Amino acid sequence: MPTRDFAQDLRSTAERARATLQEMPPERAARKPAPEKWSPAQIVGHLIDSASNNHGRFVRAHFVPDLRFDGYEQELWVAAQEYATAPWPEIVTLWATLNLHLARIMESVPDDVLKRPRPDHNLDRLAWEAVPAAEPVTLEYFMRDYVGHLKHHLRQIDPTLAEAPALQRRGKPHPPGAAVPTI
Repeated sequence: MPTRDFAQDLRSTAERARATLQEMPPERAARKPAPEKWSPAQIVGHLIDSASNNHGRFVRAHFVPDLRFDGYEQELWVAAQEYATAPWPEIVTLWATLNLHLARIMESVPDDVLKRPRPDHNLDRLAWEAVPAAEPVTLEYFMRDYVGHLKHHLRQIDPTLAEAPALQRRGKPHPPGAAVPTI
């Protein structure tokens, strides 16, 4: 099984963040920094939903020629699952376990599947760092993008939870105040 830097990055980030998040008091995890912002529990819940959706996407990508996937209503999913009031240790454990599983999947994808250019995709709408619809993309790109998205949200909880994600497409950060799509 090849070692892939992005899979190892996901694994080590999940392990380090799990330890820190488990130490966070549940009252702090439930507190929103502002009325329109998610609490740490809701952010971790969103990351659970992202992991769950991307699990299926990453596995299906083994068997299909394209990278076209359904999206989901992130705000509605977070609200419907009541992450704000869910037991904090339970959601931290679920989040970490899902991401350790995704790291294993990332490591097990054959190189030809990982690196195959896919001209037919909808990552212009799904990826954290969107790819123009006319530009081919690889599953490796989508997996790296997932790790960047996860780190971005962990840093919203606490900047020490993850290094700043390396923006992989054009090597420059998103402009301040620009909308950043999430997956």
